[in-house]
Amino acid sequence: MSYDPDSLVDKTPAWHSYAAESVLQAFATGQSGLSQSEAKLRWEKYGANRLKPPKPESAVIRFLLQFHNVLIYILLGASVVTAFMGHWVDSGVILGVVMINAVIGFLQEGKAEKALSAIRRMLSLNAMVLREGRRIQIPAEQLVPGDVVVVQSGDKVPADMRLLSCKNLRIEEAALTGESVAVEKSIPAVDAVTAIGDRFCMAYSGTLVVYGQGMGVVVATGQYTEIGRISQMIAQVDKLVSPLLRQMAIFGRWLTVVILFLAVSLFVYGFLLHDYPPGEIFMAAVSMAIAAIPEGLPAIMTITLALGVQNMARRSAIVRRLPAVETLGAVTVICTDKTGTLTRNEMTVQSVMTASDQLQVSGVGYAPAGGFSRDGREIRIADDADILELFRAGLLCNDASLQQHDDRWDIQGDPTEGALVTLAMKAGLDSISEQKALPRVDVIPFESEHRFMATLHHDSVGQGLIYAKGAPEEVLAMCSHQRSQGKNESIQLGFWHARISAASENGQRILAIASRKVQAKQQTLAFSDAETGFTLLGLVGIVDPPREAAIAAVQQCHAAGIQVKMITGDHRITACAIGTKLGIGDGQRAITGIELDDMDDAQLRRVAADVEIFARANPEHKLRLVTALQENGEVVAMTGDGVNDAPALKRADIGVAMGRKGTEVAKEAAEMVLMDDNFASITHAVEEGRTVYDNIRKTVVYILPTSSGEAGILMLAIILGMALPITPVQILWINMVTTVTLAISLSFERPESGVMSRPPHDPNASILSGFLVWRIVFVSLLMISGGFALYIWETLQGSSVELSRTVVVNTLVMCEIVYLFNCRYLVASVYSRQGFLGNRYVLWAIGLLLVLQMLFTYWPVMQQLFGTTALDAATWGRIIAVSLILFLLIEFEKFLLRRRGITNL
Repeated sequence: MSYDPDSLVDKTPAWHSYAAESVLQAFATGQSGLSQSEAKLRWEKYGANRLKPPKPESAVIRFLLQFHNVLIYILLGASVVTAFMGHWVDSGVILGVVMINAVIGFLQEGKAEKALSAIRRMLSLNAMVLREGRRIQIPAEQLVPGDVVVVQSGDKVPADMRLLSCKNLRIEEAALTGESVAVEKSIPAVDAVTAIGDRFCMAYSGTLVVYGQGMGVVVATGQYTEIGRISQMIAQVDKLVSPLLRQMAIFGRWLTVVILFLAVSLFVYGFLLHDYPPGEIFMAAVSMAIAAIPEGLPAIMTITLALGVQNMARRSAIVRRLPAVETLGAVTVICTDKTGTLTRNEMTVQSVMTASDQLQVSGVGYAPAGGFSRDGREIRIADDADILELFRAGLLCNDASLQQHDDRWDIQGDPTEGALVTLAMKAGLDSISEQKALPRVDVIPFESEHRFMATLHHDSVGQGLIYAKGAPEEVLAMCSHQRSQGKNESIQLGFWHARISAASENGQRILAIASRKVQAKQQTLAFSDAETGFTLLGLVGIVDPPREAAIAAVQQCHAAGIQVKMITGDHRITACAIGTKLGIGDGQRAITGIELDDMDDAQLRRVAADVEIFARANPEHKLRLVTALQENGEVVAMTGDGVNDAPALKRADIGVAMGRKGTEVAKEAAEMVLMDDNFASITHAVEEGRTVYDNIRKTVVYILPTSSGEAGILMLAIILGMALPITPVQILWINMVTTVTLAISLSFERPESGVMSRPPHDPNASILSGFLVWRIVFVSLLMISGGFALYIWETLQGSSVELSRTVVVNTLVMCEIVYLFNCRYLVASVYSRQGFLGNRYVLWAIGLLLVLQMLFTYWPVMQQLFGTTALDAATWGRIIAVSLILFLLIEFEKFLLRRRGITNL
């Protein structure tokens, strides 16, 4: 292959499938690296090794987009109409509601572009590069394709590299692959069609070197790296509109059409058939439109969502976008990463196997808390010399250490070795004491070529001892004997292979540990010393354990009708084993990323619906799976913590990132962040989301009959050729005071019983079911009948127009007060202490509204402003009687629904 920069960078060959020498030749890179002049030419041609910032969206545009909502248009229209009618205070109040709504949305939703900035911060700042035969340190952004770069423990890989040499090189790639174990790197090429986690000859930009050192040739920089590719995927992903906003947009359009149709019809009817003066009938039509517009609804929706945000924050779930709260209530599928989300991302020894025993180890993570059991019964191992010797070997043949910070234990070194240190400490072994008793003299470090580590120790009397640990097949090949009940006996390979197979099927990573006595005079350790003559001490099974709370959370999701699908970069066996413990999948069936590559979109949609575990998945696979599920009609939540999760997090209906161990990229791409990294918190969030959706539906069902009742009374009066029973300013008074008091109190309703035992609501269904439409019509007719009947009564009694209108206003308000109790439960009976007194905000709202209505009715200033007059006790008696009739009829209607087996509207 000849060097052609355009093809090399733009087409991104599968460098992991080429021999190291071929890659050097392709980039025209010699043994001494690039020359400074050649590096300058390439840098001028391809630019800096950094990700291009996106074109930022204007803050003004983002603010103006907050008004792009049909209900907001209705509010603006109401503000204009009221201003046209000279009611400047009312117009200002409505306009103020619109502005507050826009500001809240702007502040909550204006941070999405930070995802790409977070990725840019992941790139390395400096790099050690070979130029003209000399090693020099340069800013990482000056790297070019063909540069030879040296990395060592603690470095962040500065660009995508094909490795040329490595010594004990292990790189943590969890941010890209989701795999918790650091990857052991090697030089040989792998197949072209290989998952990122299995490309052992590659090092990728933004990953972390945790052990050893290596050298590689840069094959991609900036936008062409794996991280750059992910950043472009994030930028290209379209963000979906939440189910609630879709439904409310549809609802708002229909409501607008209906209101305009009725207003025009009323104007034409009054002008042509009743000979109303044009100005008078026009103002009557405008009054009807104002009455029908639920101007408080968008504000109530915003408040309800904001309260949901606060409730979630108290349960460790931070919501970045208000509509995400409700979206959770509609979620039908949760796609979750494994590492750090369902599991702890802390390697833990769970089983110990010797020739004569098999133990289970309790406790998870790096904290040395836990014990040992045999067949479910706890045991003491202080006197078990074989077990202690096994643990001692794992502790001393080890380069990791544990440090305690307050109540948290952190690892320094390889996570697998850290698990062995924790295991020894659980058994009471002290690292410092053991190292003093058996100081290390020499070591054969772990390398991928031989896949074991060996250390030479001398005790206090000079006796030499070699400990070895590593891959079972390598260590077993060194062993001629096995330790059993304090004695050495010939090794039984079939027995050990059966143990290894059984543990591997449970998703455990197996390490074999062995020892060999040597002469006291031996001071060095060579590979010839590790070829044979060892005694196998035993095996340990290591896993990244699932969170206990996650197991219960998965069960709760299933009970709530929510599917849980695991999409991970881990191997198939590991994913299936963890899935079995969590209750995800059947423990057998899993689809790998390579298998997904061979599927077209139709096949993928079928597989996405049927399969629950996807292994060895890369960012494109996660994104395709989320998209396929959405095309199947699912509302998808995606949880994750790595860079590799970011595109899918952004594409999902709601992205959920981990707050503690999650990358900044994942957090910025997500709508919600779990601050405790606990998958179980998402079930609380789903419950809150369903409650928010229920409360918004209750608010809609509560507000619309009021608007419809006012509009209906006006229309009926015009049809009958009567004076208007209620004036525009009185309409605005009712809408304002009931929204500020009564309607807001419904936002504080807590979850109804059974909210997490019913299936998610259909995201494509209207926010108002047929039964709820009937409820709105039924209540509207009751309010119209009651209000108009009392208006006719007062008119026939010779009462003044002011008194008759005052009666109508108070009748509507009292009907709303009793109807508020009806709306606390849409189907269940309200006849209980909880039903009447369970929401203290309802009681406070009613008390405040009654005070306002007394001022409205009796205070001279208000009487002059709103055209009202005082009412006597008999009139109040008739008003209360009408409102109680409405309450009883609605409760009777709910009783009939329950008799028919209807439990949810």
